[in-house]
Amino acid sequence: MDPKGLGEEYGKELTFYGGIDEQGTLPSGSPEDVKKEVRERINTLGKYGGYIAAASHAFQPDTPLKNVLAVYEEVLGHTPF
Repeated sequence: MDPKGLGEEYGKELTFYGGIDEQGTLPSGSPEDVKKEVRERINTLGKYGGYIAAASHAFQPDTPLKNVLAVYEEVLGHTPF
């Protein structure tokens, strides 16, 4: 599904959860790839404030720790606290 389209169409009424690719980006991408995808999801699905940044379901065992940490680093860089 298209995150940008979903965010635009439903972002004012819904809170989105997940959306970070656990089959491609998380296990195979670089930490920078992961951070880029997290930023894109925050900017599209969270445009109106309703987004919980997470893997689509859960971090899978084949996800390198450096990529899990990249998710948290990028999310913390976008939070007001």
